[in-house]
This record gives sequence, structure tokens and C-alpha cells, in this order.
Amino acid sequence: MGSAVWRSVAVWAVSTVTMLVLAGILPDFKLQSPDGDSATSIAVTAALGAGAFGVLSSVVWPLLVRALLLVPALVLGVLVFFLNGSLLLLALRLDPSGQSEAAPETAVVVAAVMSAVASATGGALAVRDDDAYRRRLYRLSDRRRRQAPPPGVPSAPGTVFLQLDGVGHDVLVDAIGRGLMPTVAGWLGEGTGARTTHRLAPWRTDWSSQTGASQLGILHGSNHDVPAFRWYEKDSREIMVCNRPTSAAELQRRAIERTGDGGLLTVDGASRGNLFSGGAEQLALVLSVAARRGRENRSRAGYFAYFSDPANAVRTALSFVADVGREIGEYTRVRLRKQRPRVGRGGLYPFIRAFATVIERDVVVAAVIGDMFAGRASVYADLVAYDEVAHHSGPRSRDAEKVLQRLDRSLALIEQVAEHAPRAYRVVLLSDHGQSPGETFRARYGLGLAELVRAGCGLPVPRKARRTHSGAEARAAVRAALRRPVEEGGEEFRSSTPPSEPIVLASGNLGLVSFPDVPHRMSREEIDARHPALLTTLANHPGIGFVLVRSEEHGGLVLGAHGAAIPLDELDDDPGPLADFGPGAADAVRRTHSFPHVADIMVNSWYDPEDGEVLAFEEQIGSHGGLGGAQGRPFLMSPLSLSPPVGAGEELVGAEQVHRVLRRWLREDDGPQVPVGGGE
Repeated sequence: MGSAVWRSVAVWAVSTVTMLVLAGILPDFKLQSPDGDSATSIAVTAALGAGAFGVLSSVVWPLLVRALLLVPALVLGVLVFFLNGSLLLLALRLDPSGQSEAAPETAVVVAAVMSAVASATGGALAVRDDDAYRRRLYRLSDRRRRQAPPPGVPSAPGTVFLQLDGVGHDVLVDAIGRGLMPTVAGWLGEGTGARTTHRLAPWRTDWSSQTGASQLGILHGSNHDVPAFRWYEKDSREIMVCNRPTSAAELQRRAIERTGDGGLLTVDGASRGNLFSGGAEQLALVLSVAARRGRENRSRAGYFAYFSDPANAVRTALSFVADVGREIGEYTRVRLRKQRPRVGRGGLYPFIRAFATVIERDVVVAAVIGDMFAGRASVYADLVAYDEVAHHSGPRSRDAEKVLQRLDRSLALIEQVAEHAPRAYRVVLLSDHGQSPGETFRARYGLGLAELVRAGCGLPVPRKARRTHSGAEARAAVRAALRRPVEEGGEEFRSSTPPSEPIVLASGNLGLVSFPDVPHRMSREEIDARHPALLTTLANHPGIGFVLVRSEEHGGLVLGAHGAAIPLDELDDDPGPLADFGPGAADAVRRTHSFPHVADIMVNSWYDPEDGEVLAFEEQIGSHGGLGGAQGRPFLMSPLSLSPPVGAGEELVGAEQVHRVLRRWLREDDGPQVPVGGGE
């Protein structure tokens, strides 16, 4: 208690000095009467003002934030500065000397600087005191949990699952070897004096190597009938998009119906920053609940918990602005050097990137810290920063490497928190997919997949074709925070595309072609009868690796260049165009072929096994969503205290198998008893 009081006094003193300095610099900020006052009187005025501001920030600020629960989260981030300035004006009016005054715009600046200085001072003083450091970290988490400490926390360890979105196994190994991620390296026993605490293993994704399919399988035990990131469903005449809140909610409902249980986190679990809830009661930044309206919607609760501390808002806002500037500078450097490949990174992208690399990271990490101090049994959190940057800068770019370094610091913070949590915690680190490099299909050939399909159908090709924008998770998270649904053009397709024309969708280097006027999945024979040149055009294009269609004679059929046509049940003996895609490709294609909502034509881009490059049908130079290269090889890092994920010589394949491994780990050491259901 004594150290906390001493630290509060020190912060108050520094705030007083800061106020005096700002009063001397800013012409509209006064701490003395017009006739002038002695230095002692001015110092007393500053001390009283700083004290009043500190008390108001601690007491009034959380109440203001709770009163704004219906304000979109990013709007709240802007209001932070104006509300902070208002508190300072109120503090000056409460000053008994009556000599203080400040213009409203100046009060905003003064309040921001004082909050930042107070935060930095408090943090620096807390570093040398473990108990004080724990209390500070706890304050950075959800304040409401502190008011109700967890009664009778079980002695069994809890588990924190941290997902590094888009970080492939090979990228992680390379980053560790180059010293970019010292915390992770230490867990693997690399570094001076390090003790090995974790094991690292790769796993193989399904054909749809993207967060929607992988995370649904990991959290809910089933990603059945998720053929891509976006696809057209003929029975409902809707386009499903994994990062659209309504689609995410429906996919979660289907998975629960199929498995018979709520998910991985049903027993005292928390879901943070994910597409799906996993059955958790504690939710923050979860997209599948973002479509709900009213106070019961907790998808944005994490933002309010985090911004209830004005120092957090100031610190994060400054980091946000810095990252926007960093992105603009990096893209300018890339353009001046005429570096290839590259995609456009202008418009709102710098802000979307900064949201993922700063705001979402800070809020998710703070929520995880709060869960650990609350003693929750299981937590699953997704950090999307690397995935967002790698899409536009490249998986092994300098930009992406810097993001990995900052993510490693977040892991170090969580590791430190675990030492002070009310129960022991096992940290499991994993990814949902990797990313494969390569230029876009359009950049190489001058047209997109949609234009190629139209040409093969004999339809007119627009001179100025519309680009397919990235479907990264960060963009959806921004829209959810602004309370704008992610619709991805679904209504546009239904209203403007003639029923006889194909709908062409892209998911990384995976393309899907559907004919909406035919209620069933068209066969090769039907497609050839309607558009004789289409399948030949696609299969023989140098930018396309293979095509999957249904055949009335052979069932599933893989088409490739030079007339290759291999039935699915013969792929093990003759992989044909799948030969370059490695082991497991045939099984992945066969599984997707069995889905009820698989497209009429599934198109996978060309893949170069020498350099690992693919050709994205979206505007991405780091992509995932189909077969080919690092995108299908994520990682799973687990504590040695847990059983190995698979036996010696076995391979971990598919998100559903990862789910079964995680469920087994939760049951070990008398952990939470997750319902078995159909996923076991």
C-alpha cells in the first residue's frame, strides 16, 4: 500500500510540473490572475489543478465511458480527447484560487499531454515493484472485473490460446532464427540461459486456408461446407462472406448444430478478437455477435473497457498516428524504388492497418490480461496485425518483420502477467494459416478472373474492370467497430447481375464460379453445353493450376492443361495437375467436393513449388485461401506439460483435428470438462 501511495504522489508531482511547463508554452493556458501572482501561488494553483484532474480522471471518466456504450467504438476513441479536455476545464473551475483558465482547444492538448506523462511516469515507477506492476497491468484490463475478484479460483491451470493470424510455420522459424521474436525463442529454449518450455509443430490446413474455415473448425469443431472465404449459395441466393457478421453468425449456428455442443470455450471461457465465439460467455470484439443490436451486444465491450482509462486512449492514439505515418513512409519508399510486386496501399488503408496493428492489438491484449487476472479457465484471442500487413507488404517484408517484433513484445507482456495471475496459466501459441507470396493474377496477365470467365463464356468484358478488394479480417473489424455491416457486395450481385451470367468470387488464390439461374451444381457436361470454351479456357490458362468440376460420368473431376482430366478417386495414383501442390492436396480437394455449397467451378491458381509463389485473384501480394505453398502450413506451439498434439511420425491435418487436440488439452490436469459432442 505504501508503494502505491508513494507512486501516486510522484505521478501527481510530475503532472503538476507538466502543467506548469504547458502554462509557460501555451498562450491560451493560464495559471495566474491578470495582475500576476507569486511563483508559490502559481505552483499551488498547478498542484490543485493537477490533483483535481487526476481525481476526476479516476472517478468520473469510467462513468462517462459507460454512458457512451451505444457510441461506435472508433467514435469513442475520438471523443476521448474532447472528454478529457472537458475534465481538465472542470478541474480548473474547481480550483479554489479561481485563477486558472484555458481555451477549449488548448484544454484538449493539455489533458492529452498530462495523461500521457502520468501514464509513462506511473509505468516507469511500477517496473521495479512486481506487486505494483501487477496492479498496473490489472488497471489496464477491464476495471469491472477488479470490483468483483474471482471467488475460489480453481487450482488447476487455465489455458490461453493466442492466435497469430496468418503467421506460417516457416515464417515463425525464420523470425526466431533472426532474433525478431526473443520471447518465442526463449520458450523453445533458444538463447542464453533459456529453458525449453514449449514444442513447435506444423499443421496442414484444409483447401480453404483462411481464418473463416480454420477458426470455425478450431473453435467449434466443424468447418464442414465452408468451401472458401466467400461463396454463393444457390438455395438462399445469398453470398456468404466469412467476415460478414450475419454470415459468421450463421456459420457458427451451423457448426453448433452439426457438432451438438457450443464450442471449445463453453466452460468459463473468453473469446477475444475472433470471428466466432467458441461458445464463450465472455465476449469482446467477436464478429459473429456484431450484427446484434442493443445493449446485449458485447462484441465491442473490449473497446469500452480499454478506453475507460484515458491514459490508454492517449497512448494508443499516439501509436495509431505513428503507425499511419509509418505505413505512408514505407509505401512511399516502395514506390520510389519501383519495387515489385506491390499493390495499392492508399486511401483508407493506412488507417485500417493502424487499427489492426495498434488499436485491436492493444484492446485484445488488455482483454486477455483481464481474463487472466479474473482467473478464467480458457481464453482464445486472435491478433490480426501480421496478416493485415503481410497481405499488402508481403509475408517476409520489412513491414511484416516489424509487426512480428511488436507481437513478440505483447507475448512477453502476457507471459509476465501469468506470473501474477490468481492461477497458473499454460500459453498455447498457434496460427490459423500462413501466407504465400506472389504478384496478383491481374498484374501478371492484365485481367482478373472474372474477366477471364466472361471471355470464356463469350460475354462482353468491361474495359475498366473492377478490382477485387482484400477481404482481410481487419477491414471487417473496423466496420464492426463503426457499426457498419460487412456486406461485400452481396446485394449488388443479386440486383445487378443477370441470372444467366456467372457470379465469380475470389478467396486469395482460390476462385469460385457459380451460375445462379441453375438451382443445382452444374456438371461438366452442362457447362460445356452452355459455354463450350469456358472450362478449356480456364484449365489451359498459364495462371491457373487446376479446376474442379462435377462430372456426370466420373463424379468429381480435376481438370488441367493439355486436356488433363483426372477423376477424384484416381488422384492417389495419378495426381495430374495436383502433383506440384504436395501431399494432402487430393484429400483436401475430395473433401471440398463433398460440400453441399461447393461452387459449380472451383479454380486454384498456378503455384511455383520452387519459390512458393501463387497468383492471388484479390489485390494481395501475400495471400491465402487456396492450395499452394506456405499458406497451408501454419503452426501449433504448446507447453511441454501438455501431451504432444499427435504421435511420432503422424501429421496434424485440418482445423477439426486441431480442435480435438485443444479439447484434449483442456481436459488434461483436471482442466475444464468441455462437452464431447460430435466433434470428438
